[in-house]
Amino acid sequence: MAANMFVDNAKVMAKGQITIPKDIREILGVSNGDRITFIVEGNTVRIVNSAIYAMQMLQQEMAGEASRTNLTSEADVMRLVEELRNEA
Repeated sequence: MAANMFVDNAKVMAKGQITIPKDIREILGVSNGDRITFIVEGNTVRIVNSAIYAMQMLQQEMAGEASRTNLTSEADVMRLVEELRNEA
């Protein structure tokens, strides 16, 4: 088993509900009211913190956009923000 791998289990209840073990909730950084995402790949399911997953997807989607639009420095970004504020 890999050093960073953690295994735990939970019982599926009558309505398909499970309780995520405390150690797993802590690893995911989720608590009461937070959302999780299930990612199914073949017969494997990953459970991830929805907020973190959404940010990762956004980062992947935006990868390369800054250089594509010639925003290569903080000054470029500040200039764009100023231009957009002046348009509004």
